[in-house]
Amino acid sequence: MAFDPRRVNTGSTTPQTPPPPPPPPPESSTPPEMDSTTSQDESALDNWKLKFCTVCASNNNRSMEAHLRLSTAPTAFPVISFGTGSLVRLPGPSITQPNVYSFNTTSYNHMYEELHSKDERLYRSNGILNMLDRNRNLKWGPERFQDWVPGMPRLEHLSKGDKGAIGTEGGVVDVIITCEERCWDAVVDDLMNKGSSLNRPVHVFNVDIKDNHEEALVGGKAILDLANRLNNAAITQRQRHGTEGWANGSGPARQSFDELVPEILAEWQEKNPNLPALWTLAWL
Repeated sequence: MAFDPRRVNTGSTTPQTPPPPPPPPPESSTPPEMDSTTSQDESALDNWKLKFCTVCASNNNRSMEAHLRLSTAPTAFPVISFGTGSLVRLPGPSITQPNVYSFNTTSYNHMYEELHSKDERLYRSNGILNMLDRNRNLKWGPERFQDWVPGMPRLEHLSKGDKGAIGTEGGVVDVIITCEERCWDAVVDDLMNKGSSLNRPVHVFNVDIKDNHEEALVGGKAILDLANRLNNAAITQRQRHGTEGWANGSGPARQSFDELVPEILAEWQEKNPNLPALWTLAWL
Protein backbone atom coordinates (compact mmCIF):
# COMPACT_ATOMS: atom_id res chain seq x y z
CA MET A 1 0.00 0.00 0.00
CA ALA A 2 1.33 3.49 -0.90
CA PHE A 3 2.29 5.84 1.99
CA ASP A 4 -0.26 8.58 2.59
CA PRO A 5 1.39 11.65 4.18
CA ARG A 6 -2.00 12.85 5.35
CA ARG A 7 -2.33 10.04 7.89
CA VAL A 8 -1.69 10.99 11.49
CA ASN A 9 1.42 9.51 13.13
CA THR A 10 -0.15 7.21 15.70
CA GLY A 11 3.12 6.95 17.60
CA SER A 12 3.09 10.61 18.72
CA THR A 13 1.12 12.27 21.51
CA THR A 14 -2.28 13.42 20.35
CA PRO A 15 -2.57 17.24 20.68
CA GLN A 16 -5.44 18.62 22.70
CA THR A 17 -6.63 20.67 19.75
CA PRO A 18 -6.37 18.64 16.57
CA PRO A 19 -5.11 20.54 13.53
CA PRO A 20 -7.57 21.33 10.78
CA PRO A 21 -7.72 18.76 7.98
CA PRO A 22 -5.66 19.55 4.88
CA PRO A 23 -7.48 20.66 1.76
CA PRO A 24 -8.40 17.90 -0.68
CA PRO A 25 -5.95 17.32 -3.51
CA PRO A 26 -6.82 19.08 -6.78
CA GLU A 27 -8.77 17.02 -9.28
CA SER A 28 -6.79 15.95 -12.32
CA SER A 29 -7.72 14.06 -15.41
CA THR A 30 -4.15 12.73 -15.63
CA PRO A 31 -3.75 9.34 -13.88
CA PRO A 32 -0.90 8.84 -11.40
CA GLU A 33 2.53 8.39 -12.95
CA MET A 34 2.80 4.74 -11.99
CA ASP A 35 -0.58 3.96 -13.53
CA SER A 36 0.37 5.87 -16.69
CA THR A 37 3.60 3.89 -17.06
CA THR A 38 1.77 0.63 -16.47
CA SER A 39 -0.84 1.57 -19.05
CA GLN A 40 1.85 2.36 -21.60
CA ASP A 41 3.61 -0.95 -20.93
CA GLU A 42 0.35 -2.87 -21.34
CA SER A 43 -0.42 -0.96 -24.52
CA ALA A 44 3.00 -1.87 -25.92
CA LEU A 45 2.33 -5.54 -25.17
CA ASP A 46 -1.11 -5.35 -26.73
CA ASN A 47 0.38 -3.88 -29.92
CA TRP A 48 3.19 -6.44 -30.05
CA LYS A 49 2.80 -9.19 -32.66
CA LEU A 50 4.52 -12.43 -33.61
CA LYS A 51 6.19 -12.24 -37.02
CA PHE A 52 5.06 -14.81 -39.61
CA CYS A 53 6.31 -16.38 -42.82
CA THR A 54 4.05 -18.33 -45.19
CA VAL A 55 5.41 -20.79 -47.75
CA CYS A 56 4.10 -22.86 -50.67
CA ALA A 57 5.70 -24.18 -53.85
CA SER A 58 5.49 -21.11 -56.12
CA ASN A 59 4.58 -18.27 -53.72
CA ASN A 60 1.44 -17.62 -55.74
CA ASN A 61 -1.67 -19.36 -54.44
CA ARG A 62 -1.71 -20.85 -50.94
CA SER A 63 1.09 -18.87 -49.32
CA MET A 64 -0.25 -15.65 -50.83
CA GLU A 65 -3.79 -16.26 -49.62
CA ALA A 66 -2.38 -16.78 -46.12
CA HIS A 67 -0.19 -13.66 -46.62
CA LEU A 68 -3.36 -11.73 -47.47
CA ARG A 69 -5.26 -12.98 -44.43
CA LEU A 70 -2.43 -12.22 -42.00
CA SER A 71 -1.49 -8.81 -43.39
CA THR A 72 -5.06 -7.48 -43.66
CA ALA A 73 -6.57 -8.95 -40.49
CA PRO A 74 -8.20 -6.54 -37.99
CA THR A 75 -5.09 -7.03 -35.86
CA ALA A 76 -2.67 -7.33 -38.78
CA PHE A 77 0.52 -9.38 -38.46
CA PRO A 78 3.99 -8.70 -39.87
CA VAL A 79 4.39 -11.32 -42.59
CA ILE A 80 6.68 -12.37 -45.43
CA SER A 81 6.12 -15.21 -47.90
CA PHE A 82 8.14 -17.54 -50.12
CA GLY A 83 8.09 -20.50 -52.46
CA THR A 84 10.34 -23.55 -52.31
CA GLY A 85 10.32 -24.67 -55.96
CA SER A 86 13.22 -24.22 -58.34
CA LEU A 87 11.01 -22.05 -60.59
CA VAL A 88 7.58 -20.44 -60.44
CA ARG A 89 5.17 -22.65 -62.35
CA LEU A 90 1.63 -21.58 -63.27
CA PRO A 91 -0.92 -23.58 -65.29
CA GLY A 92 -0.75 -23.15 -69.05
CA PRO A 93 -2.84 -24.26 -72.05
CA SER A 94 -2.09 -27.90 -71.19
CA ILE A 95 -0.46 -29.91 -68.42
CA THR A 96 2.71 -30.17 -70.50
CA GLN A 97 2.82 -26.43 -71.23
CA PRO A 98 3.08 -24.59 -67.91
CA ASN A 99 4.03 -20.94 -67.67
CA VAL A 100 7.44 -20.80 -66.02
CA TYR A 101 9.06 -17.78 -64.36
CA SER A 102 12.08 -17.07 -62.18
CA PHE A 103 11.85 -16.27 -58.48
CA ASN A 104 13.05 -12.91 -57.13
CA THR A 105 13.33 -11.23 -60.55
CA THR A 106 9.82 -11.51 -62.04
CA SER A 107 6.99 -9.35 -60.70
CA TYR A 108 3.40 -10.46 -60.31
CA ASN A 109 2.43 -7.54 -62.51
CA HIS A 110 4.65 -8.85 -65.32
CA MET A 111 3.04 -12.29 -65.04
CA TYR A 112 -0.43 -10.77 -65.06
CA GLU A 113 0.18 -8.64 -68.14
CA GLU A 114 1.89 -11.45 -70.05
CA LEU A 115 -0.88 -14.00 -69.44
CA HIS A 116 -3.55 -11.38 -70.07
CA SER A 117 -2.03 -10.72 -73.50
CA LYS A 118 -1.59 -14.44 -74.26
CA ASP A 119 -5.15 -15.62 -73.58
CA GLU A 120 -7.30 -13.50 -71.31
CA ARG A 121 -10.31 -15.81 -71.61
CA LEU A 122 -8.36 -18.92 -70.56
CA TYR A 123 -6.51 -17.34 -67.65
CA ARG A 124 -9.58 -15.49 -66.45
CA SER A 125 -11.70 -18.65 -66.45
CA ASN A 126 -9.14 -20.74 -64.55
CA GLY A 127 -8.65 -18.02 -61.94
CA ILE A 128 -4.99 -17.27 -62.66
CA LEU A 129 -5.54 -13.61 -63.55
CA ASN A 130 -7.63 -13.04 -60.44
CA MET A 131 -4.95 -14.69 -58.33
CA LEU A 132 -2.16 -12.60 -59.85
CA ASP A 133 -4.21 -9.43 -59.45
CA ARG A 134 -4.54 -10.20 -55.74
CA ASN A 135 -0.83 -10.96 -55.49
CA ARG A 136 0.37 -7.78 -57.20
CA ASN A 137 -1.61 -5.76 -54.67
CA LEU A 138 0.14 -7.57 -51.81
CA LYS A 139 3.82 -7.65 -52.80
CA TRP A 140 6.14 -7.08 -55.75
CA GLY A 141 6.92 -10.62 -56.79
CA PRO A 142 7.48 -14.24 -55.72
CA GLU A 143 10.54 -15.00 -53.57
CA ARG A 144 12.36 -18.29 -53.06
CA PHE A 145 12.81 -19.51 -49.49
CA GLN A 146 16.22 -21.03 -50.15
CA ASP A 147 17.51 -17.59 -51.24
CA TRP A 148 16.32 -15.91 -48.04
CA VAL A 149 19.08 -14.90 -45.60
CA PRO A 150 17.61 -14.61 -42.07
CA GLY A 151 18.68 -11.40 -40.43
CA MET A 152 19.31 -9.56 -43.70
CA PRO A 153 17.35 -6.26 -43.67
CA ARG A 154 14.27 -6.13 -45.90
CA LEU A 155 13.93 -2.35 -46.21
CA GLU A 156 13.34 -2.46 -49.95
CA HIS A 157 10.08 -4.29 -49.34
CA LEU A 158 8.78 -1.29 -47.43
CA SER A 159 9.53 0.99 -50.38
CA LYS A 160 7.81 -1.47 -52.73
CA GLY A 161 4.67 -1.29 -50.60
CA ASP A 162 4.54 -4.98 -49.66
CA LYS A 163 1.63 -5.64 -47.27
CA GLY A 164 2.81 -6.90 -43.89
CA ALA A 165 6.34 -5.56 -44.42
CA ILE A 166 6.19 -3.25 -41.39
CA GLY A 167 7.70 -5.25 -38.55
CA THR A 168 9.76 -7.53 -40.79
CA GLU A 169 12.49 -4.99 -41.58
CA GLY A 170 15.02 -6.98 -39.54
CA GLY A 171 14.56 -10.09 -41.67
CA VAL A 172 13.52 -12.42 -38.84
CA VAL A 173 10.30 -14.28 -38.04
CA ASP A 174 8.90 -16.21 -35.09
CA VAL A 175 6.67 -18.64 -37.01
CA ILE A 176 6.91 -20.28 -40.44
CA ILE A 177 3.77 -21.92 -41.88
CA THR A 178 4.07 -24.07 -45.00
CA CYS A 179 1.12 -25.31 -47.04
CA GLU A 180 2.37 -28.69 -48.25
CA GLU A 181 4.46 -31.41 -46.64
CA ARG A 182 7.17 -31.35 -49.31
CA CYS A 183 7.49 -27.58 -48.70
CA TRP A 184 7.78 -28.23 -44.95
CA ASP A 185 10.56 -30.76 -45.62
CA ALA A 186 12.35 -28.25 -47.88
CA VAL A 187 12.08 -25.47 -45.26
CA VAL A 188 13.33 -27.63 -42.38
CA ASP A 189 16.23 -28.96 -44.47
CA ASP A 190 17.17 -25.50 -45.66
CA LEU A 191 17.13 -24.06 -42.14
CA MET A 192 19.54 -26.81 -41.07
CA ASN A 193 21.78 -26.07 -44.07
CA LYS A 194 21.80 -22.38 -43.26
CA GLY A 195 23.54 -23.18 -39.97
CA SER A 196 21.37 -21.24 -37.47
CA SER A 197 23.68 -18.21 -37.53
CA LEU A 198 21.24 -16.08 -35.50
CA ASN A 199 20.69 -18.79 -32.87
CA ARG A 200 17.04 -17.74 -32.83
CA PRO A 201 14.21 -20.29 -32.38
CA VAL A 202 11.42 -20.46 -34.95
CA HIS A 203 8.31 -22.64 -34.91
CA VAL A 204 7.74 -24.38 -38.25
CA PHE A 205 4.22 -25.63 -39.01
CA ASN A 206 2.74 -27.36 -42.02
CA VAL A 207 -0.95 -26.94 -42.78
CA ASP A 208 -1.69 -29.29 -45.67
CA ILE A 209 -3.78 -27.39 -48.23
CA LYS A 210 -4.72 -28.62 -51.72
CA ASP A 211 -3.38 -26.34 -54.42
CA ASN A 212 -6.60 -24.84 -55.76
CA HIS A 213 -8.29 -21.51 -55.19
CA GLU A 214 -11.18 -22.82 -53.10
CA GLU A 215 -8.99 -24.79 -50.69
CA ALA A 216 -6.57 -21.86 -50.45
CA LEU A 217 -9.41 -19.67 -49.16
CA VAL A 218 -10.31 -22.21 -46.49
CA GLY A 219 -6.69 -22.76 -45.54
CA GLY A 220 -5.95 -19.04 -45.34
CA LYS A 221 -8.73 -18.51 -42.81
CA ALA A 222 -7.51 -21.47 -40.75
CA ILE A 223 -3.93 -20.17 -40.77
CA LEU A 224 -5.16 -16.80 -39.49
CA ASP A 225 -6.96 -18.62 -36.68
CA LEU A 226 -3.75 -20.47 -35.77
CA ALA A 227 -1.80 -17.21 -35.86
CA ASN A 228 -4.26 -15.52 -33.50
CA ARG A 229 -4.08 -18.43 -31.05
CA LEU A 230 -0.28 -18.39 -31.05
CA ASN A 231 -0.10 -14.62 -30.72
CA ASN A 232 -2.56 -14.50 -27.81
CA ALA A 233 -0.58 -17.14 -25.96
CA ALA A 234 2.68 -15.29 -26.58
CA ILE A 235 1.26 -11.99 -25.28
CA THR A 236 -0.05 -13.72 -22.16
CA GLN A 237 3.34 -15.22 -21.36
CA ARG A 238 5.14 -11.92 -22.00
CA GLN A 239 2.75 -10.13 -19.65
CA ARG A 240 3.23 -12.81 -17.02
CA HIS A 241 7.01 -13.26 -17.20
CA GLY A 242 8.39 -10.18 -18.95
CA THR A 243 10.19 -9.96 -22.27
CA GLU A 244 13.79 -10.65 -21.24
CA GLY A 245 15.49 -13.19 -23.48
CA TRP A 246 12.49 -13.56 -25.81
CA ALA A 247 14.40 -13.24 -29.10
CA ASN A 248 16.96 -15.96 -28.35
CA GLY A 249 14.55 -18.29 -26.56
CA SER A 250 16.29 -18.14 -23.18
CA GLY A 251 13.74 -16.16 -21.15
CA PRO A 252 10.95 -17.63 -19.02
CA ALA A 253 8.24 -16.09 -21.22
CA ARG A 254 9.62 -17.71 -24.37
CA GLN A 255 10.16 -21.03 -22.63
CA SER A 256 6.57 -21.06 -21.38
CA PHE A 257 5.24 -20.13 -24.81
CA ASP A 258 7.30 -22.83 -26.55
CA GLU A 259 5.93 -25.43 -24.16
CA LEU A 260 2.35 -24.35 -24.95
CA VAL A 261 2.68 -24.60 -28.73
CA PRO A 262 1.87 -28.35 -29.06
CA GLU A 263 -1.25 -27.85 -26.95
CA ILE A 264 -2.30 -24.84 -29.05
CA LEU A 265 -1.81 -26.84 -32.24
CA ALA A 266 -3.80 -29.79 -30.86
CA GLU A 267 -6.76 -27.52 -30.05
CA TRP A 268 -6.56 -25.91 -33.48
CA GLN A 269 -6.33 -29.32 -35.19
CA GLU A 270 -9.47 -30.48 -33.39
CA LYS A 271 -11.29 -27.52 -34.93
CA ASN A 272 -9.74 -28.14 -38.39
CA PRO A 273 -9.59 -31.94 -38.87
CA ASN A 274 -9.51 -31.63 -42.67
CA LEU A 275 -6.23 -29.69 -42.61
CA PRO A 276 -3.58 -32.15 -41.36
CA ALA A 277 -0.80 -30.31 -39.54
CA LEU A 278 2.85 -30.88 -38.62
CA TRP A 279 5.10 -28.92 -36.28
CA THR A 280 8.74 -28.71 -35.23
CA LEU A 281 11.00 -26.22 -33.50
CA ALA A 282 13.91 -25.07 -35.66
CA TRP A 283 16.50 -22.27 -35.55
CA LEU A 284 17.32 -19.27 -37.72
